Amino acid sequence: MILAFAQTWGVSTASFVGGLLTLFVFRRGLPHVGLIVGYLLLLWLLVAVLVQVRDTLVVSERRAHRLVLTATEYVVQTLYHGVLLFLLPAYWAATTLTSVNVFFFLALVALALLATFDPWYQAVVHPYPLVGYVFFLVSLFGALNLALPLVGLPPVAALAIAAWVAVVALTPALCRARAWPWSRGLVVTGLIGMLATSAALVGRVAIPPAPLFLAEARLGWNVVTIGSLELPSPIPAEAVLRNGLVAHTAIYAPAGLKQPVDHVWRLEGQIINVIRLTPVEGGRREGYRTFSRKTGFPADPKGRWTVDVTTASGQLIGRMRFRVAP
Repeated sequence: MILAFAQTWGVSTASFVGGLLTLFVFRRGLPHVGLIVGYLLLLWLLVAVLVQVRDTLVVSERRAHRLVLTATEYVVQTLYHGVLLFLLPAYWAATTLTSVNVFFFLALVALALLATFDPWYQAVVHPYPLVGYVFFLVSLFGALNLALPLVGLPPVAALAIAAWVAVVALTPALCRARAWPWSRGLVVTGLIGMLATSAALVGRVAIPPAPLFLAEARLGWNVVTIGSLELPSPIPAEAVLRNGLVAHTAIYAPAGLKQPVDHVWRLEGQIINVIRLTPVEGGRREGYRTFSRKTGFPADPKGRWTVDVTTASGQLIGRMRFRVAP
């Protein structure tokens, strides 16, 4: 029984443990752009080759052909696994668990687990090529969305380019499926890519703005007295109206990136103020420090407050929460 388990799950379990160790060791770092691009080019090349020869190799009765197919599929799976492990630490740092962008991170986790365990991958992906294309689209989109800001592109521009390129990269699969020439396939995927770009921009709040993340966040009094050095929890309404508050944030961004950010103050989910801050300049390990002051509170400020730290285009970098009591 143990031997059977080891034969079926042994390599997958070792890969899973190795992946967890990788996440713990490198959770604070970002992969090198060249490494990401190299992975993606190799992945695209192998997927393109696999699309062209898969049908022929599947029906072939020659053992050598079946071995080639198995080996190629395993290499593609390994590349998916590697790319997703690169992405998870950066997207984990950029994800706000109480926001809608957590679902994109959970999708990455699900695909990473599926690529880790061979029996699951073989049962779900091998019989259904469309599922493999989902792996390809998400991996390529997620990697480019992370890599492009590392060379200075704003996250919203990276989001648009990543969505378009991910779709256009499926041209070989579409041409093979429809028996189209490449010229026609490129036109079709280019147009679909434009639709994907529009969808990504409309739904940008659902995508974490990796590699940006909130390195530090704290709330303080705007007017500090000897008797009020620290904020109580919950914060008395009378003290808020008297002293005002300051939201301090440190935002990490890669070197070369200059990104405008906002502090969005909300009461019970309703926007009270949007304060545009000095653009974040990347490259500081401890994060670029900035703050916003709020002195003009409603006459009745009681309730649950949040301060959302967002890019100028609306992607959520991080969130602070506090409650004001009577």
